[in-house]
Amino acid sequence: MIAFNPHNNFRQKLLSGECLIGTFVKTPSMMVAEVLASTDLDVVCFDAEHSPFDRRDIDSCLMAFRAEQKPALVRVASSSADQILNALDCGATGVVIPHVDSPEKALACATAARYGRVGRGYAGSTRSAGYGAASVAENISLNQLETTVIAQIEDLAALDHIEEISAQEGIDCLFIGMMDLTVALGAQAATDSVVIEAAEKICVAAEANNRKLGIFVPSIDSIEFWRDRGVTLFLMSSDHSFIKQGAKKLVEEARANF
Repeated sequence: MIAFNPHNNFRQKLLSGECLIGTFVKTPSMMVAEVLASTDLDVVCFDAEHSPFDRRDIDSCLMAFRAEQKPALVRVASSSADQILNALDCGATGVVIPHVDSPEKALACATAARYGRVGRGYAGSTRSAGYGAASVAENISLNQLETTVIAQIEDLAALDHIEEISAQEGIDCLFIGMMDLTVALGAQAATDSVVIEAAEKICVAAEANNRKLGIFVPSIDSIEFWRDRGVTLFLMSSDHSFIKQGAKKLVEEARANF
């Protein structure tokens, strides 16, 4: 029997309203994943939408996090059922699904992530299923308990239907896609008032439908503003940024001694 892993209860923490800090991972490297799995981050999100992750990359990176009993999300390349299935079978704690712009798409994504009559395809031989170590009933129970479905809201159509999207069963969290909203709204920066107002509209809809909220913020200074609006999942920076910032700091400190 596969017991519930207390170290991997990301969904329960999210649903309880705990403030969670994570980062995006842009480099398809098991070694980078292994290093990040050894940190105190609450979660990471492997970005298969905007970075060159194939299924083998996702599989190896998730293996590193599963070995450390740490939660990891995958932002899938698209909302297709096969992308969602692949990430979850490889052992993702949950999926961040880009461009969820209608209630129909939201429901389809939530359905594709969970076992059921018309839902996620079942295989007991996957990493998520313990490679055959658990029964069908145990796997279904763990899927319902742990699998986290996060709908990314970043399109004008999504804003038009945000109440209906938020109301769809199976959506655990709305993730505010500030940069795509900025572009879609014709704004110049994510701090423009029209973008902030759109994001706040998402916050209101999430609260009304008891959905949790996530966001990417550029700096720690932004946390308080969005925390006051109900956001509890903060994905900040990325492995690329860590490398660039570390290199910049090294050069600056070294040159100060020349």
